[in-house]
Amino acid sequence: MTYEDATGYLFGLQKYGIKFGLNKTSNLLRAFGDPHKGKKYIHIAGSNGKGSVGAMIESVLVEAGLRVGFYSSPHLVRFTERFRINRQEISREEVAELTEEFLCVIDPKEPPTFFEVTTAMALVYFARKKTDISIMEVGMGGRLDATNVITPLVSVITNISKDHQFFLGSRIMDIAGEKAGIIKEGVELVTGVSRPDVVGLFQRICREKKAPFLRVGKDVRYRASGLKFNYYGLNRNLSSLRLGLRGGFQYRNAALALATIEVLERKGLPLSSEEIRRGLEGTLWPGRLHVVGEEPLIILDGAHNPQAVKEMVDAIRSGFNYERLILVLGVMGDKDIKGILQRMVPVSDYVIYTRPDYYRSARPEDLMRGGSGLGSPGEVVPVIARAIDRARELANPRDLVLITGSLFTVGEAMIYFFPETTIPDES
Repeated sequence: MTYEDATGYLFGLQKYGIKFGLNKTSNLLRAFGDPHKGKKYIHIAGSNGKGSVGAMIESVLVEAGLRVGFYSSPHLVRFTERFRINRQEISREEVAELTEEFLCVIDPKEPPTFFEVTTAMALVYFARKKTDISIMEVGMGGRLDATNVITPLVSVITNISKDHQFFLGSRIMDIAGEKAGIIKEGVELVTGVSRPDVVGLFQRICREKKAPFLRVGKDVRYRASGLKFNYYGLNRNLSSLRLGLRGGFQYRNAALALATIEVLERKGLPLSSEEIRRGLEGTLWPGRLHVVGEEPLIILDGAHNPQAVKEMVDAIRSGFNYERLILVLGVMGDKDIKGILQRMVPVSDYVIYTRPDYYRSARPEDLMRGGSGLGSPGEVVPVIARAIDRARELANPRDLVLITGSLFTVGEAMIYFFPETTIPDES
């Protein structure tokens, strides 16, 4: 089996849609001898910030000399981005070999979903590569997400906002209940949630499961100071910390990552303050307030729900100087499109509605129809590369071109701006 055969088969599983449940993932892992059992994990759920928090934890633990696995989704450009060890992606050959092995144990009459197979692949891969600890990012929800087959050293829930309502429920408390499903008996929960009703729900579940409950803003605190921030933690106080990721919202993510690391320290993981500093400053996570051009300023950001859009807009307004904002917007059809448009279109001077080449993408004509009454002129340019060309054509040197709405949109933009180093799967 070639890599192209493997990814063709795996992406073909997407036709079976999204199905919640742990049985098929558990059955796949059982066929491989349950390699995930007895291994060390960090489990991260939440509506926004999962990738950033995971990347910060990864960077600090790598600085400490550990062998760190990181399973994340979706990928920006290549399927191999989903499986990393010490920031190195899995090789194409290893993907092909693993897929071929999985084909031998998959029942074609009851096929698993794409995410069930990739999650099981990640757990097998990390076990075989003998990672010291692996970071597992939830795909959607938590309770019935395929990643919930693990028992982690620490569970993390970044925040809760309306996202994936079709699958998780229309109310914040429905969504919170699904994400709370990653809380395990006796395993610490570290969270960045602040809504009193959600905090109360998590506290109750943690009491029932005898899981220690730690919250940013109460048990650990932080304070931003210019381009640096101070952290007041469980056992550590650290001042004048610098982040490799831009945006004021990343300080809260960093505090959450540091609280998680302190829980690991309590469990015997030795770390120095210098390793923490270097790890935070050296964190890499492309596609998040990612500056890819100047004159005009061009920024990529994968914000894909109203809360993430709000944080992105606040960060851009406070962190960058520009005259006009020209928006290139491509969104998935299952997102809160109305909420995204209401937060994004009014702060833009001109909107170019587009779509990434992905089956879940919303039609740009529908996006433009939704944004038409929100006060900003715009047009439809269906192909992202052409939409970026059009934005650059319209922009003056002091303007800002913002490309956002989905990580799939950002992924195609990365290929546009970095064709020599950003190699997609089909190349």
